[in-house]
Amino acid sequence: MDRGKKSSKLLANKNSKNHMDLQDIIRESALPFLPAKSLHRCTGVCREWKLQISTPFFAHNQSYSFRDVSGFFCQSPSGTPSFVSLNRMAYGVPDPSLKFLPEPVDIRCSSNGLLCCQGRTGYQAYYICNPVTQKWKKLPEPTANHGTDPAVVLVFEPSLLNFVAEYKLVVAFASDLDGFEFEIYSSTDGFWRISAEISFGKMKLLPRTGVHVNGVVYWSSSMGRIFSFDLSCERSTFIYNNGCSSLGAVNGKLHTACVQGSKLSVNELSNAYANTMQMNSSTKTWQAKHAVTLNFPVPDLYPRSYDKETVLFLGGDMVVMRFEKKLISYNMKTKEFTEVFTEEDTYSRMVPYVNSLVEI
Repeated sequence: MDRGKKSSKLLANKNSKNHMDLQDIIRESALPFLPAKSLHRCTGVCREWKLQISTPFFAHNQSYSFRDVSGFFCQSPSGTPSFVSLNRMAYGVPDPSLKFLPEPVDIRCSSNGLLCCQGRTGYQAYYICNPVTQKWKKLPEPTANHGTDPAVVLVFEPSLLNFVAEYKLVVAFASDLDGFEFEIYSSTDGFWRISAEISFGKMKLLPRTGVHVNGVVYWSSSMGRIFSFDLSCERSTFIYNNGCSSLGAVNGKLHTACVQGSKLSVNELSNAYANTMQMNSSTKTWQAKHAVTLNFPVPDLYPRSYDKETVLFLGGDMVVMRFEKKLISYNMKTKEFTEVFTEEDTYSRMVPYVNSLVEI
């Protein structure tokens, strides 16, 4: 009888230890990889989880671990922002209208959980905010005139070493010297600085096309070429484009994507300097990575040309496309399509957003 009791007690202790080990594994190795909305629901599981999720260290760890695009902030001209979630159970923000900011704003761009907005009054200040925590920072007035719809890119790469987000805001603006200049705000320095670089030419950079890949900012242009600005040496150049205006970062490299008819094409920048190679060189600027036939009915709106508005987002393993009131995501790794419906099909601006706890 004593042996039976001892065996039962040992088994109970072992099960209890396994249960605690599983809790520790989930708490340490799974929770930081969840989006902010899912984590809010996890705070109701137990007191330990709630305490851990509310710590600054956990917020820092989550902002580094979770990088998946979660949805889009949408806005019509002079309208109020809203949020379209790619998974309503997992992704969301408490106030999609951004009314926690001190004035009405226009959404400009985003980067890894931070959102850049621009005020409509005064000097039209830039605001950097996290819609999840509703914390924000108003940037000082720039030196240059950035125009009414600036070509602006927010650069933020989460780091395990920095508990407070360090970011840059890069703006390409029209120069009086018939070209483009660049003004850069650094959160580390706390002020704007105009770069010595001037790019001459009459082309127009397309707002809301800018992306940041490995220290280089890229924009699509009105002349069909890609314009790049290297942040390390502050030099600009043009890259031959393959006809796709949607830019994104995939595996640390610049990619383009477009829909033509019922086909989705994704290409990788393999050599930005291929056009400087000697004649008959086999080196190509772009390498085709994905050519996918869309397995759903596509509106026949652009039968003979690339639709520049169809691809909303390209990054990581995902391509997100818009067809009227329907958003369709394509996972390049699993090759699966997912449909998401929106309330409207007239949004002029849709900015991708990562559901992060990043601290400003």
